[in-house]
Amino acid sequence: MLSFNGFAAVDGIPIYIQIVRFVKRNIVSGVTVNGDEAPSRRVLSALLGVNPNTVQKAYRILEEEGLLSSHTGAKSYIEVKPESVARIRRELLEDAAATVVKDLKEMGLTKEDALALIETHWT
Repeated sequence: MLSFNGFAAVDGIPIYIQIVRFVKRNIVSGVTVNGDEAPSRRVLSALLGVNPNTVQKAYRILEEEGLLSSHTGAKSYIEVKPESVARIRRELLEDAAATVVKDLKEMGLTKEDALALIETHWT
């Protein structure tokens, strides 16, 4: 079963996007695998304390990306192909890198200072 333990909402990012990213991170890390059952929309909305339409929107995005299989009146399941994992990992890493670069630029760091900072934390 797809678990949302550890899910924590972050201000400034729509909840439906956070749900999608959470599922994708779990797929990339191997916590969530092909065939895992997803909680129903009502159960997840109650668990997270959000509007059911918010969960519906997140699930629709996951369905459109081929990561969730849903049928009316039936359970929803994670659908992930091995070749999808690399694509999802790349997408998440690009989003994270873009955010970090934006933050570093806003703080006035030069590219050289930013790379030196990253190098320090890399080792």
